[in-house]
Amino acid sequence: MVENQSASGPDLSQGIPVHALHEGKLLGHVGGKDVLVVRTADGIFAIDALCSHYHGPLVDGLVEGNTVRCPWHHACFDLRSGEAVRAPALSPLSCWEVDQRDGKLFVQNKRDQPKQEQPARSDTPEKVIIIGGGAAGFAAAEMLRRRNYQGSIVMLSADTAGPVDRPNLSKDYLAGSAPEEWLPLRSDKYYSKQNIDVRLRTEVTAIDVTARHVVTGNGDKIPYDRLLLATGAEPVRLTIPGADQPNVYTLRTLDDSRAIIAAAKSSRRAVVTGASFIGLEVAASLRARDIEVHVVAPAKCPMERVLGPELGDFIRALHEEHGVIFHLEDTVVAIEGSKVRLKSGAVLEADFVVAGIGVRPRLALAEQAGLAIDDGVVVNAHLETSVPGIYAAGDIARWPDPHSGRSIRVEHWVVAQRQGQIAALNMLGRQEKFESVPFFWSQHYDIPINYVGHAGKWDEIVIDGDIKAKDCTLQYKSGGQVLATVTIYRDLESLEAEVRMEREIA
Repeated sequence: MVENQSASGPDLSQGIPVHALHEGKLLGHVGGKDVLVVRTADGIFAIDALCSHYHGPLVDGLVEGNTVRCPWHHACFDLRSGEAVRAPALSPLSCWEVDQRDGKLFVQNKRDQPKQEQPARSDTPEKVIIIGGGAAGFAAAEMLRRRNYQGSIVMLSADTAGPVDRPNLSKDYLAGSAPEEWLPLRSDKYYSKQNIDVRLRTEVTAIDVTARHVVTGNGDKIPYDRLLLATGAEPVRLTIPGADQPNVYTLRTLDDSRAIIAAAKSSRRAVVTGASFIGLEVAASLRARDIEVHVVAPAKCPMERVLGPELGDFIRALHEEHGVIFHLEDTVVAIEGSKVRLKSGAVLEADFVVAGIGVRPRLALAEQAGLAIDDGVVVNAHLETSVPGIYAAGDIARWPDPHSGRSIRVEHWVVAQRQGQIAALNMLGRQEKFESVPFFWSQHYDIPINYVGHAGKWDEIVIDGDIKAKDCTLQYKSGGQVLATVTIYRDLESLEAEVRMEREIA
């Protein structure tokens, strides 16, 4: 997340030949600020050149219609307004005036940000409650205010910290290469200015769907007109002897990440149970801190169930190159102080243990309220639950996926954000369907893995390129249909795969 250090390309304020846009995009600068000029069928546009999420270079992204998509994490911006129309980016980009004269294009002045529409429906709710302070909950609150919703927004969160950039908790922040000030999605002043009532350390114990209020742990009853359930997931905890020791951690919250960092400062060895994305990202981050890491997992190959054997073998080899020691087809059966006993009989020395054996959706509130449940909260295409006026988004939501034709639930940060945004719009009466193609990314050392789509099962994996050379695309197919695409260092192909899937469901 580093800002550009020097201006790029020609000085656009001095003009460039119109024919310089023959490839449709050109990177230049205005007053030291990088600006991207883009030609579409509707005209020529100029916009800030770096994504407002992690500052990815939009010149390397994909122009689709009047939008540009970031190559790193698939954020999407409207070229006409600069609005971040698709998470994980939330902040808009500046747009610039483009003048044509004497065969040249001149970019000199920023345009004013357009005012967002006001909710104009007679049934606009007066009170919105959001249960959960994660990706979906924050994105919903932000979108409500972005659309100039003037009613009450109360966000109830059991966490001790406000909404944070959760992917960073297992990646750069845990590795020590990202400062904590990068983590909050917004400052405390933002919530005050936007009149979003964030109540931390607040447990919701019940939802009364008849009286239309929620009950908190201290007995408060808070009324709502619309309610968003965004309770997320919780880590699966070890149930073996010694799992309750103070040197055994899970990773979900900022407090969890802080605790692991504190343990790592005075430790030399760690055991990670489970070879999930979280487990392996934790392993990579601890290796960056020069901690000896042992990964114990029951599978023959890391990530084989999600990514297949070829990519699983690559990930294992990558971690082994960085010093991670695997104990596969094995499990931890007991933790006795600094000794970690395995089912195979082996005993590992560890100063601390991190359990990365998966998460489970938090469904207790939904079940208590009588909502339809099927390994998640069942929602329709508009993310509304079986009870009118109550919506669900994020890790708990099971929605009808128009691409696969099946009902699915995924635990991806970007999906949660995008669902929160659509749920917010629908709480305002927009009736927009959630049709976004699922996307997530995982980072292992300096290797990014981008995943588009959702393939719970497949009967064929088509590999293009060389996985070992870190230059490849993998397509996961069932019955000839591409359900998901994974890329390594092929960002444009990942974006193109996303667009193809969108067109199939249009």
